[in-house]
Amino acid sequence: MSLALDAKQFLRSTRRGVLSTHSAKMAGYPFGSVAPFVVDHSGSPIILISTIAEHTKNIIQDPKVSLMVLNDEADMQANARLTLIGEAVMADKDDALLRARYLRYQPQAETYFEMHDFNFYRIQIKQARYIAGFGKMGWLEGDALNTPFDAAPLPLADKEAGIIEHMNADHAHSMLAYSQHFHGKTGDSAQMLGIDTDGFDVALMNGEEQQVLRFNFEQPIQDAGEARKALVAMSKVTTPK
Repeated sequence: MSLALDAKQFLRSTRRGVLSTHSAKMAGYPFGSVAPFVVDHSGSPIILISTIAEHTKNIIQDPKVSLMVLNDEADMQANARLTLIGEAVMADKDDALLRARYLRYQPQAETYFEMHDFNFYRIQIKQARYIAGFGKMGWLEGDALNTPFDAAPLPLADKEAGIIEHMNADHAHSMLAYSQHFHGKTGDSAQMLGIDTDGFDVALMNGEEQQVLRFNFEQPIQDAGEARKALVAMSKVTTPK
């Protein structure tokens, strides 16, 4: 697997990091803050932040930021990590598709949308430094992490909600089978959270405990038809013969 593909899959599998901005209060010093995020269909991290937050004030003065992406492993230095360098640009808070996608992954943010001072910012990646493990690391151009599409707008964005609704209503058993076959995880129930060109995410429930699992497609998909083919192929692999 190429370093770029590995980095893209790592980014798609994570939802938390440390955002570093240029301090407006202390000129010349970096300012770090915890930053939950969701990756959109283009491969860009989306953060939801308040105008009164220190990091937002910093971004307004200077949009150049870095985002260090972390996974859930206890030993951070022994595991993969990714630092994204780019610019934070305000995105449309009223974009219904983006809002729905964000809340599927970060449901605790629901109340933030009722507050007028919270806005979406999209981090447009310019460069990335990925450390996959000992001896496997390097710098990547931002384009290596972005998702190219043959058509605009991004075709999966419009169809994502319908695909999720169909999978959760009619194929919840398939997601339990995917979880066991590809991750060795079992649960009481499973729900698809999101699907993109590179793969999809499933929330696996065991009682009240939830674990989000990432499934990568063997080949990128671009539309609902290709999504269906990829999901059917996975079901065939997981169906006992």
